[in-house]
Amino acid sequence: METKIGSTVIRLVQGDITKEVTDVIVNAANTSLRGGGGVDGAIHRAGGPEILQECIQKYPEGCKTGEARITTAGQMSAKYVIHTPGPIWRGGQQNEKRLLKHCYRNSLLLATEYNAKSIAFPSISTGVYGFPIERASKIALSTVIENLASTTITEVCFVLFSDSDYQIYEKNLQRIGKEE
Repeated sequence: METKIGSTVIRLVQGDITKEVTDVIVNAANTSLRGGGGVDGAIHRAGGPEILQECIQKYPEGCKTGEARITTAGQMSAKYVIHTPGPIWRGGQQNEKRLLKHCYRNSLLLATEYNAKSIAFPSISTGVYGFPIERASKIALSTVIENLASTTITEVCFVLFSDSDYQIYEKNLQRIGKEE
């Protein structure tokens, strides 16, 4: 699915984020920035050891939840990887919504600092971190759309792993698109 919000194209894709041809790929990282499972592991495997080396050298302290750090993309076609640790779902009473919004907003702002025009996001925190996909998709889509005007981004791609996740994002993007 593809829609236009202002001058920005927003696409939904079911697939492998490491294969996206964009300026920036966003990594649903852990706070250590040392690689892990899911999207994080896939990005580190596809990009090669230089991503981990750069994380270790540039960010020995890691990255706090909701913040964002940038590295090169190693062997992937993207220019950069933005690493952002999402919140672990704890029932919704531990600032999870606010922290998830910060992941998307801070990733967009950092991409803009590097003059990126295109960015690919995974569904942050909805895997092993357990954030409910329905809530997370609404937060992701609305936060990105709300912050587009202050960025250099002209194309946003949400890369969803499963068909069910894709369907949820599609439903919510259609709803938001009608409101625009």
